[in-house]
Amino acid sequence: MPPILIRLVLAEVTRWYAAGVALFLSLQLVDALSSTVAKLLMYRPPIEKAAAAFFSIAPSILNKSLVLAVPFAILLAFSRMQRDSELKAISAGGVPPLRLVWPLALPFLLVAALAYVNGDRLVPAGLARWDTAWFNIYSIPVPPTTQKRYTYAPPSALYYAGSVVSDGNGQTAQLQGVMVQIGQKTLTASIGTWDSGKRTWTLLSPWISLPGQNPRQATAPVTVPQADTLRRPPAAAEQTPTAELRARTTDARLLPADRRDAAFQLTRRVADPLTAVVFALAAGALGLLLRNRAAAFAAVLVFLVGFYALWATVPGLARAGALDPALAAWLPNLAFLLLAAALTWRLR
Repeated sequence: MPPILIRLVLAEVTRWYAAGVALFLSLQLVDALSSTVAKLLMYRPPIEKAAAAFFSIAPSILNKSLVLAVPFAILLAFSRMQRDSELKAISAGGVPPLRLVWPLALPFLLVAALAYVNGDRLVPAGLARWDTAWFNIYSIPVPPTTQKRYTYAPPSALYYAGSVVSDGNGQTAQLQGVMVQIGQKTLTASIGTWDSGKRTWTLLSPWISLPGQNPRQATAPVTVPQADTLRRPPAAAEQTPTAELRARTTDARLLPADRRDAAFQLTRRVADPLTAVVFALAAGALGLLLRNRAAAFAAVLVFLVGFYALWATVPGLARAGALDPALAAWLPNLAFLLLAAALTWRLR
């Protein structure tokens, strides 16, 4: 294909891509403002606190915009070229329209690289600062970390707590929904405390069950030995650095759901940036079938809504174990690669 045609198509797509990035940046910023403006008006934080909050999510907003703008740019660029009969002229010159699609993948590889670096280095820390920034705006301390469904099973014993709320000093924690089984004895209590320094759990007025006896409730706290180490609960996977996520995937002390979530997020940090390339191929093939701008706008909406439906569904499936975490992370891209292949076959 003549280089001048490649430059023509890339120039048209680049113009629309810049507009698309600006559009999606604006839409996401307006969405963030609309969901927080009431809080800002109520608490009236200093401008630097409010600015710090919004700067913290800027990397996340940028990453989404870099990817979402791809189908917007290609579909509208091709619809404009269809309307002005430029694609017909190119085809009449002996260049198959499909040959216009493959060069689009190359510049969006650069977009994918930028999105990967941003998503790997800046987005996790930014999302963590976003949460902390709002506690600064409220002028309240960050709440203690909570671990759900704690389980520890040394030989001949089992320790379980529905939630472990750290006191912040790293030595003690409050327990809720507690069950301890040591040998044949089972103790259950609504609340208790964990003293990591003394390596004990103290259950308040627990029920005690022994084989062949009716359960009875103790009238005083009962302290039992507990040799596990009190650890800070894992942060949300989206806010965790990549190196820590990688270690989390093989940490046997974590719940299987937490390990699967870490594996999913680790793979998604590679898959999501490459969505820009997948979008370029699928949108390029689809754009060659459109004949006007109205159809292009409709295609953009259907394109993005369809992708988002898959993208938002797979995390829950991965965490629950219904899908392999790696497959779940790649599934939206695989679906749109199949769409690109089907459209290519239709156009050949």
